[in-house]
This record gives sequence, structure tokens and C-alpha cells, in this order.
Amino acid sequence: MVAQMKATEDYETINRAAWDERVPFHVASSDYQVKDYISDVNFIGNVVQFDRPLLGDITGFNCVHLQCHIGTDMLGLARLGAASVTGLDFSGAAIAAARKLAGATAGSGGEKLKFVEASVQQGLTVLPQGTLDLVFVSIGSLCYVPKIKEWASVVSGLLKPRGRVFVREFHPVFLSLDDGKPDEMVIGFPYFEREEPIIMDKQGTYVDSGDYEFSSTRRAVFNHGIGEVIQALLNEGMRLTGLKEHQSAPLTGPQAELEVDERGESQVEEKSWARCLHVDRRILLEGSTVANAPFLHTTSRQGITGLFNFYFLGYAESKGISYLKRLHTLGVML
Repeated sequence: MVAQMKATEDYETINRAAWDERVPFHVASSDYQVKDYISDVNFIGNVVQFDRPLLGDITGFNCVHLQCHIGTDMLGLARLGAASVTGLDFSGAAIAAARKLAGATAGSGGEKLKFVEASVQQGLTVLPQGTLDLVFVSIGSLCYVPKIKEWASVVSGLLKPRGRVFVREFHPVFLSLDDGKPDEMVIGFPYFEREEPIIMDKQGTYVDSGDYEFSSTRRAVFNHGIGEVIQALLNEGMRLTGLKEHQSAPLTGPQAELEVDERGESQVEEKSWARCLHVDRRILLEGSTVANAPFLHTTSRQGITGLFNFYFLGYAESKGISYLKRLHTLGVML
């Protein structure tokens, strides 16, 4: 359901209230695997395990996780060998939960974690510039960024020469789909960045919250096209060297016909990753950024379905590098 934002409100206040209220449910949910991180000193969660082959070796890296939420992915990076991982998030409740997780895992990666409560837009003010080996951005982050050019400036400014940025994100078509009709899926929202956010009003969260009625039901989201994201990084002197797509997503959603299936990833034996129903007919995307990328599948329903869980993963390198020996220097997942 689309709602309105009052003249006295701002998007960050709306989003912070929504995230703050949902933190306890995310901490308690098995989806975030907090208990596994605490009970098993070698445990690395689903998200980071999925990213692991593309991250490459991060041993000794100083990292930042932008929009880190409750810190589980940060701990995964620490256990992969990162020297330090700083988490940046605007939710005080999320930062408090992340600090608690770090304390509970001190000695098995938690001691490498530190946290800053601030928005991404404040990144260059609250974090040291030009010092990081890796900027890590994970699923469901870019939709809370109002201006992708400002985001790219923060990313570039935080990295030292030869630094990497790794981003895994849903395809922007995910946010452009209107799921208001149960029998069809249509594009009803902007694909490209707009000045004003889309205000979504919906109960619940993406983990099981039982019958709990949330008081903060609105979210202010922004969309950014593939070209906008990639070009913003290129304009900052980044080097894009590849683009990769996957046919799975770490959650289900109404924007596509989904079945829960085994992940099919040889690196990790985990269950319940949503997989798009595969059909014979494909529509190919042709464009200057991604040519003939088979990310769009049709189904028996009307409209467009099955889009959001196709990831686009790319690699880039910070400014000043003329030669790239290995392809795993950065990831941009869209």
C-alpha cells in the first residue's frame, strides 16, 4: 500500500522508526542466525557464505559495512580473516544489538568489530577517509539511499588506493513492481531515481513476527536503475571489471512466483533460499550497461514476474589502478 509523507516528516525519521521497532524480531529470528554465531566460533552465516567466492581473500583487511543492521554479516567478515570491521547504521536499536553480538563473540571475531551510529550520507564525516580496504554493502540497502551519486562519493572517499567495494543488492525492478493485485504483477513505481521517495505502508517484516502489530508501518524507499548505480561508481574513478547474476535470493516475496528449494550452492549446505520458478521462455534485456542479460522470466501470470531475485554482481577497483590481476576486487550486486 502506498502512503503519504507528512510535510513535517522526513524519510530518515520514518525509516529509523521502522527499523528500530523490527530489530528485536530480527535478532530472535533464525533467519539472522544470531544464536549460531554465538554457539559456534567458526560459524559464518548464509549471506556472507554466498558472497565468499566473490569476495576473495580479505585476510588482514580493514572493512566497513554500510547499513550494517544487527552486525551478523560483519561478524562473518571478521571470521573470514578481516583485521577490523566497522559497522555504520542509523538505527540506534540495531547498533545496540550489534554491539551485544560483538560482546557475546569476543575472542571469535567479535573483538574486531566496532560501530558508528550515523546515516550513510554522514559516512565521510564520521569515518576516516581513504583508509579502508573494503566497503561492504549487502541486500536491501540501496533502496534507503536517496541519491546514489552521494552514496558513490562516500564509498570512494572511504577507500584507500586499490580498495574494493562489494555490493550485493536486489535488481531495481524489484521496487518498481506493484503487488497490489493478487492475480497479476505490473510495473507501477519508478525504476529510475526520483527526488521524492515512495512511501510504502505495510504490516510485518521479512522474518516471522507472529501476530505482532507494528506501530511503525511505513517505509520511505528510493529506486536506482542499474546504469545509475554503476555510472555513479565509475564517475568516482572506480573500475568495473565484471557483472554476474544469480537466480536465488535470501528471502521470498510477493513480487515473483517463488518456490522454496535447496540453494544449489556447493560452498554452503544451507536450506530455504527462494528460487525463481524457471520457465522455457525468456525475455532478454538489451542495453548499454548489461547486454542480453537473461534476468527476466515470464510465467503464466499476466504482467512481469520473477525479476527481483536475479542478482547482478560486478567488480570494481578504486581510482588510480591501471592493471587488475584478479577479478575478485569488488562486487556490485543489483
